[in-house]
Amino acid sequence: MQPSIRVSIPSFRSESSSLEKGFTVFKIEVLMNGRQHAIEKRYSEFHALHKMLKKSIKPPEVPSKHVRNWVPKVLEQRRHGLQLYLQTIIMENEVLPKIFLDFLNIRHFPSVPKTESCGSFETDSDELSKLTHQPVMLYLRDPFLFPTAHDTFANVVSEGVIHGVFYPDLQPR
Repeated sequence: MQPSIRVSIPSFRSESSSLEKGFTVFKIEVLMNGRQHAIEKRYSEFHALHKMLKKSIKPPEVPSKHVRNWVPKVLEQRRHGLQLYLQTIIMENEVLPKIFLDFLNIRHFPSVPKTESCGSFETDSDELSKLTHQPVMLYLRDPFLFPTAHDTFANVVSEGVIHGVFYPDLQPR
């Protein structure tokens, strides 16, 4: 089953700072297998992603780097172009590069076939990928901080562990 990954860039906003000239921040909404999160990226981050993606896949063209950022119509075209760029990468690639998933802040789950980091963990069953161990023993209180006179079981277990760790060659009494 392919994971459902959807991206959209619903909005952008202008930022200005005294240290550098103004820039535009694009809000990216990521919906993956029913979970949604939003991130914000500057165009320069898209451009850096594009340069890195070219090393492993053939990405679509990224919208032009040189535009007049202060023109709302041009910014809207860039927003739409960047959204199409992300969506095309998802549609055209069976395996999404790790760098792309990192860009979208998507964690790499072994049960998700569209990630590079699957390795040998790929399984057809979700049940097999879940941890199956159960706690062996549970103390309701710390036996060393709150010992009781009649609680010999905790002492036997604790002594056994201590002897096993610190005195592995010593025979039990």
